[in-house]
Amino acid sequence: MDDVARLAGVSKQTVSRVLNDHPAVRPETRAAVLDAMRTLGYRPSRSARSLASGRTRMVGVISFDAARYGPASILTAINTAAQGAGYLVSSIALDTAERDTVVRAVDTLSAEGADGVIAIAPQRRVGTALAEARIDTPMVVLENDLGGRTPLITADSWAGARAATGHLLRLGHTTVHHIAGPTGWTSADVRTDSWRETLTVAGAEVPDALVGDWSADSGYELGRRLARRPDVTAVFASNDQMALGLLRALHEAGRRVPDDVSVVGYDDIPEAAHLLPPLTTVRTDFAEIGSRALRLLLDRIDGIDEPRVEPVVPVELIVRRSTGPAPAR
Repeated sequence: MDDVARLAGVSKQTVSRVLNDHPAVRPETRAAVLDAMRTLGYRPSRSARSLASGRTRMVGVISFDAARYGPASILTAINTAAQGAGYLVSSIALDTAERDTVVRAVDTLSAEGADGVIAIAPQRRVGTALAEARIDTPMVVLENDLGGRTPLITADSWAGARAATGHLLRLGHTTVHHIAGPTGWTSADVRTDSWRETLTVAGAEVPDALVGDWSADSGYELGRRLARRPDVTAVFASNDQMALGLLRALHEAGRRVPDDVSVVGYDDIPEAAHLLPPLTTVRTDFAEIGSRALRLLLDRIDGIDEPRVEPVVPVELIVRRSTGPAPAR
């Protein structure tokens, strides 16, 4: 650090301020210090910075069902945003939402020195566990509103389901059937409620929702039931994997998509545009969810209670060839 200070023509204290992103450093001074660091090949010690700032510059992430496309994409985005902000990420993937398990995960991350925690909490019981745990660590929660002062970031599942259902109704389908995600998952419940209300407001029949488990297998099994019904001309699936299984079931039953049955999925997984036919779906910007969550957590760590990011991330209906006009009766 002494060499950096001499080359930049500043004090060691100024170098320390630059390393810790202190706002009271003029841009030209910051640039001179960074240039000196590059010239000398200086790499600051993370432990030394932690001692100086009282922070580890590490954030924790708790995730559930981390292998699914959505949570995995969010975790990747958090890692990318954290690296850009000079933070490391320590993540714990849980397969149960029991209160004690959730509390142990938070305690583990706190013991590792996490400055704050992001909880990817898609199930309502995860939110209940977090709320009951009364966690003191700065925290941001995704998909679950804990109430109080814990910030929330969520995608607009209500608007997404409304757009998907309304799109099919505008194509002339008299009603829209729904393959829902598992009960108790916040996004699945919201999408089902929105689908139902959209049909009700349009004066359309509201069929019973069929409940899947997010997997293509469940979409296939439920799709076989729908494929046997000639009155089914439009189906909205709560994620793209279940829509994929549905497409196979319709194909095996000789039901053409979209000539006989129109299909809409949700999430816009990378494969959606390459299915046969390419899948109409609702795009969720998981990268934006992850980056907003990280920015909001860093604000909380800095003691900024007023959120500087929007809590609800917009979604977008992507129309492809799996939807078309209702077949003539």
